[in-house]
Amino acid sequence: MKIFYAGPSLERLHEEYAKKGLLDENAPVKSSSSAVVNAPIGKVWKLLADMASWPDWRSDAHVVELGEMKPDATFRWKIRGSAIKSTFAVVEPERELTWTGVAMGMMKAIDRMTLSETADGQTLVTVEESMSGPLLTLFYSSAKLRKGHEDLLRMLKTAAEETAHV
Repeated sequence: MKIFYAGPSLERLHEEYAKKGLLDENAPVKSSSSAVVNAPIGKVWKLLADMASWPDWRSDAHVVELGEMKPDATFRWKIRGSAIKSTFAVVEPERELTWTGVAMGMMKAIDRMTLSETADGQTLVTVEESMSGPLLTLFYSSAKLRKGHEDLLRMLKTAAEETAHV
């Protein structure tokens, strides 16, 4: 039953899924959303990669502890009040930022953000995530996750487009 699905271990999710650009397709909570941002890919990447400055444009999240941004480095952050311990899986400037994370000791996630340049010089941003953990679906859903992703994309688009034309 999906309500009790705990998913692969966090280590396996990190090594065999996130580092290879995969989500846990069996996870009970999944989402994928995209937006075209009218700004160069470098500007969009800078906003995403400067995690310490997220609160300047992203009202729902802030980083509590951040070291070097490289695969297997950890960071701690909060999103909408929930504390999360994460580990970078993929850090490819102007292309991909992926990490795994754990919240409440048992909720595991893969967060993946990819960037690609459109033919007209804009940036396509895609945010994908899978979440698993026993009883997760009793208080969290794919629809709620998708709304969070759409909010993130809207805030990112606003920040990148404002600074792109200054």
